[in-house]
Amino acid sequence: MDWRAWLNGLGLHVPASPNVDAIVIAIVLVAGAYAIGWLVAGWVAPRIIAALARWAGRLEGITLRLVCVVTRYGIASLLLLIVGNSTVLSPIGLMIVATALGIALAILVFHVGKAAGLGSAVASIIAAIALVAATAGTLGGMEPLIEGLRNVGFSIGTRRFSLLGVINSIVVVAVLFVVARIANRIVVHSVGRLHALDMSQRVLLQKLASIAVVVIVGLLGIDLLGIDLTALTVFSGAVGLAVGFGLQKTFGNLIAGLILLMDRSVKPGDVIVVGDTFGAVSKIGVRAVSVVTRDGKEHLIPNEQLMTEPVENWSYSSRNVRIHIPVGVGYGSDLPKAQKLMIEAATAAARVLVDPKPSVWLKSFGDNSIDHDILVWIADPELGVGNVRSDILNRVWVLFQDNAIEIPFPQRDVHIRTLPTTPAPANP
Repeated sequence: MDWRAWLNGLGLHVPASPNVDAIVIAIVLVAGAYAIGWLVAGWVAPRIIAALARWAGRLEGITLRLVCVVTRYGIASLLLLIVGNSTVLSPIGLMIVATALGIALAILVFHVGKAAGLGSAVASIIAAIALVAATAGTLGGMEPLIEGLRNVGFSIGTRRFSLLGVINSIVVVAVLFVVARIANRIVVHSVGRLHALDMSQRVLLQKLASIAVVVIVGLLGIDLLGIDLTALTVFSGAVGLAVGFGLQKTFGNLIAGLILLMDRSVKPGDVIVVGDTFGAVSKIGVRAVSVVTRDGKEHLIPNEQLMTEPVENWSYSSRNVRIHIPVGVGYGSDLPKAQKLMIEAATAAARVLVDPKPSVWLKSFGDNSIDHDILVWIADPELGVGNVRSDILNRVWVLFQDNAIEIPFPQRDVHIRTLPTTPAPANP
């Protein structure tokens, strides 16, 4: 069927021209590549997400939309690249295909850069570079473009600085940054699945692996950019001075954090007391330890402080913690019965352990009451201790009321030795 005759039958008069034919063919090829990308992405993306969920509990930042975009424009770019290099097209048709390839590749690069943590401005610049490079490469090679960028620049001594070198540096740094972020996420999730290691060992291994990734990527970037390592001696000296004068606390906290993870004195999930802060350790960072209190407040305590100051770790060698609950009983009460009721109230609490079992100690004969301590053990101190006290004291109150056990309150006897004389009323 002649497509021109079909369009003319619809009232669209298309003149017979080789340029028109080339444009139509190019548009059909571009539309076909994009359509195949859309169809394949709709079938492949959900399966990729399901595989990631099974493998690593779904990597952070990787969503169904991102996978769809990468698959869609990745396949379209690949198909248009094949068409541009294997099909004989007219100049105008090749320009359409090259422009469509550049747009698809630019969208792909932009979304990958955003997912890797690049800002919108940086991702847009890299996407624009990808657009120009892909379009120019498809239209006849990059040599004219590269030569033009190389000629724009200036020289300082024997060193030549050109626009091409700046663009190369931006692209290399951006690509290595994306690679480092992705590699770091993969390593972190892979180490997190090593259940043979405890939490502290997994966190330590994750931090060491992250440092190794950064070092490897940095050395690779220096090699790709052709930077002379001897030129870094002045820079390393400046870094040493900065560390010696202004960054010693930062590096001290970094080393202290690694030591805490290696000796396992403080681990994520531990319940600790540092000064007036009581809570569970949620994260050991490069600079500080995050401690979440029962009020939901997150305290950031420098790593060095945990190395130099006393720290109470309620779950260092054992998670069992004993709670003291003071209770006073009136002197006229049945003491054995009151103690039995206290044991009953403590045993009925949900979080109190059966072994070691609760106990009651008689502490002292006070001024107004016979003072006791209810001693109970719990195995989950991160859930707080105040709620356990409240639960047991509420039960004690009900049991004492039902069994006529008096809970005394302070009373004072006042003895009046003399009363002031009342003045005589005045004579009216």
